[in-house]
Amino acid sequence: MLPQPKAVIFDWDDTMVTTWEKTYAAFNAALVAMGEAEWTHEKIHAFCGPSAQDLFTQLFGDRWQEAEKVFYDEFERQSAKGVTLLEGAADVAAALHSKGLYLVVISNKRGPFLRAEVEQSGIAHFFKKIVGAGDAEKDKPDPAPVHLALADSGIAPGPDVWFVGDSITDMACAHATGCTPVLLETTKGVRDRLSQTPPAAVYGSHSELKVFIDTLS
Repeated sequence: MLPQPKAVIFDWDDTMVTTWEKTYAAFNAALVAMGEAEWTHEKIHAFCGPSAQDLFTQLFGDRWQEAEKVFYDEFERQSAKGVTLLEGAADVAAALHSKGLYLVVISNKRGPFLRAEVEQSGIAHFFKKIVGAGDAEKDKPDPAPVHLALADSGIAPGPDVWFVGDSITDMACAHATGCTPVLLETTKGVRDRLSQTPPAAVYGSHSELKVFIDTLS
């Protein structure tokens, strides 16, 4: 049983929206620009999680900024196609908001792009703070984005703050801050790689999560 929350942190990509087609296109554009071959969707999916800066530093060292620029230029072009909310995501956000909880988004997508997508999604009004890559001193899984997101809330990171996400990075960040990790299993196989940072609960969809939320006072 999850503790009664005072606040809920949501990851964005693959937690509230699906943007993988944009990510695949942007990531491969960056690889090609850096003289590398394109990767399969499966390989990109497995590699992503940390911020673009961290990913491209790992791949290209001091040239990470060149790759990041190509990535975000292509991502911006792809973003003109709009944002697709995952089924039931708006209902979950609305249900939690109706209970007076403090809702935020924390993502490793660069801040300006993240905030533009949240605005496009039609559910921006549910969130008190939207924190993206580069907004805090460090990105997820470092605790810094959580502290920034809750700074004006009067709520300290702890068990009564849920961290809802789909990735190893999200669960690691929840554990690093003492928040309650809630895995939304939109990507199969993630649960098998969480032995060091296990979730407190696992839901296969927003609809499943909404059933539990409706039991809260």
